[in-house]
Amino acid sequence: MGLMKVFSGSEILALALQQKIEEIGVTTVIRNNNQSNVLPSIENTKAVELFIQETDFSKANPAIEEFRLSI
Repeated sequence: MGLMKVFSGSEILALALQQKIEEIGVTTVIRNNNQSNVLPSIENTKAVELFIQETDFSKANPAIEEFRLSI
């Protein structure tokens, strides 16, 4: 088993979903390939990705679906 991507998009939305998932006791991992701290002149166009363990998907899926319907 491994990590499963459950969201890809803006950092604000990723953090909001991360909070909802972690409230139900599921650990998340965020991958943010933002290079703006290294090269400030580059516009941030890369999506932030949110991952959970595949084994936690059934527990997290209701929160994920609720979030997707709310945006």
